[in-house]
Amino acid sequence: MSHQLIDKQIIYNGKRIRLEIHHLEDDRGRRIQREVCVHPGAVVILPFLDAKTILLIRNRRYTIGQYLLELPAGGLEKGEDPINGAGRELVEETGYVAGRLRRLLDFYSSPGILSEKMYTFAAYDLEKAGQRLEDDEEIEVMPVPFDEAVRMIGDGRIIDGKTIAILLAYDRFHRDSALITKD
Repeated sequence: MSHQLIDKQIIYNGKRIRLEIHHLEDDRGRRIQREVCVHPGAVVILPFLDAKTILLIRNRRYTIGQYLLELPAGGLEKGEDPINGAGRELVEETGYVAGRLRRLLDFYSSPGILSEKMYTFAAYDLEKAGQRLEDDEEIEVMPVPFDEAVRMIGDGRIIDGKTIAILLAYDRFHRDSALITKD
């Protein structure tokens, strides 16, 4: 059964998100409403210091009042190419520039209410450049062996969904084919 958009109300239009109420009608004329959070998309980066060591960040998350262990990530600017956003976020949050970025997979974080699409990249050949944190960011960079990061999911030290998804997806689908060293 398909639904046709009849009307859309913008409830809030902020810097990072827009909240909308969509008024829909189905094939039989029944009307329903959907609450939608519109987001421009985000990037997640899996940075490799070497073949066995990745960078995690310890990030203060105001919304839940906790520090989380995460992969570097951030929202895309309007019209920004995801690979450019990945490079920008990597240097901002970790202080490293990637010599190479490899696209891994894309996914929707919570498609029931949120339009945010996450674009993910592995970063290799890292060079130190200096962190460029935003004024409200509290981020500590933590080098961790990749295998230890995967274990951190199992013992509950990593509870961030995007980080869990990328670490496990990389371990399952990309690890054997990864080109860690320079071509």
